[in-house]
Amino acid sequence: MDIFGSSEPAKILVVDDHPFSRVMAVDLLSANGYDVIEHDGVSDVFTTVRSVSPDLILMDIKMPNHNGFDVCQKLKQNQDTRSIPIILMSVSDDNQSRLKSQGVMADAFMSKPLESIVLLPEVELLVQRKRLYEWLDQIQQVLFLISQAIQQRYSSEGQSRIRFDKLAQGFGEYLNLNQVEISDLILASHLHDIGTVAIPDAVMMKQGKLNEEERELIKKHVLIGEEICRPMQNRRGIAQIIRHHHERWDGSGYPDGLIGESIPKLAQIFQILDIYEALTSQRPYKQAYSPQEAIKIITEEAEKGWRNVKLVQQFVAFMEEKELA
Repeated sequence: MDIFGSSEPAKILVVDDHPFSRVMAVDLLSANGYDVIEHDGVSDVFTTVRSVSPDLILMDIKMPNHNGFDVCQKLKQNQDTRSIPIILMSVSDDNQSRLKSQGVMADAFMSKPLESIVLLPEVELLVQRKRLYEWLDQIQQVLFLISQAIQQRYSSEGQSRIRFDKLAQGFGEYLNLNQVEISDLILASHLHDIGTVAIPDAVMMKQGKLNEEERELIKKHVLIGEEICRPMQNRRGIAQIIRHHHERWDGSGYPDGLIGESIPKLAQIFQILDIYEALTSQRPYKQAYSPQEAIKIITEEAEKGWRNVKLVQQFVAFMEEKELA
């Protein structure tokens, strides 16, 4: 069993048209507990990859019907196979081949004949890294299901979430954010209130004014949410958004009372999008505001010192441009 709980041996696909070098690789990997599948490099590699779903591919760059660089690039560009680690190998250990392997997104390059002292640690590292990412993906899926269940307790989120996703994509592009940052904004919209899972329904669904103790309890949801999402190490921007999306520009927000630019930029952007979406959505306890009314409220909050004035102005300009489009 590996560190991520899998009792199944990792499957390694060895693709090489030279029987001798292929058998050497197969024997070496099999002796170390891997489930090895051989491919002669002649028949269709892609069909084999789809049917086998290997944990790693060890592939020669020169084969009769395939170019290892081209195969690697196509596999890495395909959503279904891009996460499979690929080690390219060749009898010629030249710098040009190594650079080209990096260009096609290969995970490693090795010269033949393969040496166990070099191959085995690299294979183990890449297999464990793949399983780590799969484990993180599973955690992320569970978190989304929990978040969805929470949202359904208080409102129907379907159309609202679709609307938020489009708004975040558009405003993110308007601000020249990169795609990872935009993706963090969108994912955070699904997870930012996940910490409320630890807040009793009696408080979350209370009719009327909350007392001081209840308000302080609700404020803790951002810290709980950050802790729940901590395993998503490849999405650290989301944890920052979750923790800081209730901070205010003048320092009167929570949980840390951050002031001005000390508030993470994505959290600043997210809170404007989140407030706009909340204002323009119908809830059991309120009617939806019009887009114009929502923008007016956000602008007034900026004038009070709660929001980044420049960022709010950019949002207003974006919405006006969007309206004219």
